[in-house]
Amino acid sequence: MDIAILGATGRVGSAVANALAKEHNVTALVRNMDKAHQMLDSDISLIEGDVLDEQSLTQALVNKDVVFSGLSTDKTTTLSESIPEVIRIMKENGVPRIITIGTAGILNSRTEEGKLRYETNESKRRLTFAAEEHEKVFRTLAEEDREWIILCPTYLPDEQTQGPLREEIDYLPEEGKKAPVQDVADIAIREILSPSYKNVRVGLAL
Repeated sequence: MDIAILGATGRVGSAVANALAKEHNVTALVRNMDKAHQMLDSDISLIEGDVLDEQSLTQALVNKDVVFSGLSTDKTTTLSESIPEVIRIMKENGVPRIITIGTAGILNSRTEEGKLRYETNESKRRLTFAAEEHEKVFRTLAEEDREWIILCPTYLPDEQTQGPLREEIDYLPEEGKKAPVQDVADIAIREILSPSYKNVRVGLAL
C-alpha cells in the first residue's frame, strides 16, 4: 500500500509512520529534515516542505492509496487552512481516503444535545482554539466526497500500551480519561490498512 503521512514527526504520526514502513511504501511530508531523520525509519520517503505549499503537498499525496494526518494545531490555523488543499489534491489525483487524528472536544456532548463536547462543561479545557480548528476539519471533511475517519482520543499520555481502547462513534466512551499514544497509533494503523469505519468521528479512551 502507498501511504502519505502528514504530521509524521508528531507523537502519533511517528509511531504510525515507523510501523507502516516495515511493510508498506510510506511518504512523509516534513518541515524539519533533521528532526525527521532522528525520529523516522530510514525506509520512509521524506519530502521537505509545508502542508500549505501546493507543490510539496502534491508531491506527497500523488499516487497514494490513503492519507493519514497526525497534524496538530500548534497554536496556528495551519490545520484548518491546509485541509481544503489536501482534499482538493486528493480529488485531482484520485486518492480515496483520509484518516486524521482529532480531539475528543469535537465529539457530541452527552449532556447538551446539539453541542460538541468542547462547547459544554464535559470538556475540562478552558482554551478552545485547538478544538475549534479540529471542528473546521470535521466540517470540511463532512461536506466532501472523500472517505474519511477522524479518530478522537481523549488525553494522550506517553505511556506504555494499555489497550485495547474503547471506541464509540460520535461520542467519547463513558468515563474515558486517557488514551495512550501507542494505543491510538495502533487503531490508526488498523483503520489505514483495513477500515472498519467510514465518514465518522470515533471517540477513543481506556
